[in-house]
Amino acid sequence: MKSELLLGDEAVGLAAVHAGIGGAFSYPGTPATEVFEFISRMAHTSGEIAARWSANEKVAYEEALGMSYAGRRAIVSMKHVGLNVAADPFINSALTGVNGGLVVVVADDPGMHSSQNEQDSRYYAEFAQIPMMEPANQQEAYDMTRAAFALSEQFNLPVMIRLVTRLSHSRANVHIEKPQPKSGDGDRLPPPDPNDWTLVPANARRRFRRLLDLQQTLVDWSDKSTHNHLALAGKRGVIASGIARNYVSEALGGRGDFSLLGIATYPLPTESLRKLVAHCDEITVIEDGYPYIEKRLNGLLGLPGKAIHGKLTGALPPSGELTPDNVAVALGQPYPVSTPAVDNLANRPPALCRGCPHADTFKAIVDATTSFPSAVLFSDIGCYTLGVLPPYKAVHSCVDMGASIAMAHGAAQAGTYPVFATIGDSTFTHSGMTPLIGAIRNDADMTVFILDNATVAMTGGQETMACGDVLLNLLRGLGVQEEHLHMMEPLSKNHDINVELIQRALKHRGLSVIVAQRECIHNRRKTKPPAEAKPVATG
Repeated sequence: MKSELLLGDEAVGLAAVHAGIGGAFSYPGTPATEVFEFISRMAHTSGEIAARWSANEKVAYEEALGMSYAGRRAIVSMKHVGLNVAADPFINSALTGVNGGLVVVVADDPGMHSSQNEQDSRYYAEFAQIPMMEPANQQEAYDMTRAAFALSEQFNLPVMIRLVTRLSHSRANVHIEKPQPKSGDGDRLPPPDPNDWTLVPANARRRFRRLLDLQQTLVDWSDKSTHNHLALAGKRGVIASGIARNYVSEALGGRGDFSLLGIATYPLPTESLRKLVAHCDEITVIEDGYPYIEKRLNGLLGLPGKAIHGKLTGALPPSGELTPDNVAVALGQPYPVSTPAVDNLANRPPALCRGCPHADTFKAIVDATTSFPSAVLFSDIGCYTLGVLPPYKAVHSCVDMGASIAMAHGAAQAGTYPVFATIGDSTFTHSGMTPLIGAIRNDADMTVFILDNATVAMTGGQETMACGDVLLNLLRGLGVQEEHLHMMEPLSKNHDINVELIQRALKHRGLSVIVAQRECIHNRRKTKPPAEAKPVATG
């Protein structure tokens, strides 16, 4: 059996390829980005898989759903907050069902390493009432993803794979099974009944009834799944899900006086839970994310005669990532501290890169608004959010993708002046165009900065949908008036010119759009042709 050293994300991607997918769909988002990137590299080599970045997660999900309708297997991947964007088609696809297997990979970010919240995607799977798998390691990520495609077709439902940051971005050897033969056009599943996929009320009620009727079948599947493991021993029990199973194993070190239930499938395996609860007097629930299992175990009034410990009782921190240390403490086990104290290390907050074009843009905005101490500067998701830090302090909000323009429009309608929105080129095509259309229609008294650095820089330099002249033409097509559409090059030498341009835009008591165009410094290094070597003098 062949093995490869893979990230958790890469293990999922390879499994999807080996499951015979027809396409992969995604929008970049840490910690899920590498799922698609891995598949994309393989697709580029083989030419047998469709793999191009989508404009946003909703579009990615709908493209994957369309491929499923056409009878081919598809995978769609995103970070946890990306599922918020894709929630509409995600929830409704549980009613339409799937044709070709559809696997939804969602990478949660406990501890918020690169996210604005640490929501738990298990609630989304429950909300949609679909099956979900939660691997503990890279091998399970590979095995479960392969199995998920067959499961999707078995139940005619999308199946979610839930990852977390530590699994997505750590490596381990993965034993690889023989790839499934590639299916050709003649092997694809026939088209489904159009009535099942057309969610007018009569069809939607019928399909929702079907989904409800499937729930006990899904629980039975989960109860019988070999991915869950129950071992009854002592009267003290532990329930661990996903990556937490590793931490429990490390903390207990093979001790046999605890009863253990490792959970990897959802809906929760109720029969296994009943057996553990009946056997144990005291149970500790260890899960990365929200206290999802703990809440369901307790119910509304708790379990009489049973002591349940977890995040709700303070046995584990209510937020942030689980660690081997805090899991060991929760289980009452000594944990050797092998790392030196870090209390005296200097704090090194993130900062814009040296030579970043956003730095020159923010400097110009700050200087242009010195006479407006009440200026409100809404911003968005991207590298430029770091403009909130000194010396710029030029970001007053960052809520979600595309919010800068909509919030600026709302503030302008409240009579605030001046109002700015700063948004990147990729975030603009992700979810900034729609609110801009409303601002254009109302000729809102606001200034929009589109920070065009020609790449999706924050997640590693992926392809952007529109930059340069394409972006300018897109803005013209949306209806931005030519006399109030400006382009500036954010460079130190242009600082005074750029400040004057911004001040001129402020004098227009309507909508102005300024596109700050300069390529990301890191992207520039990749695209700039290497300089010719100078001849070396000899003598």
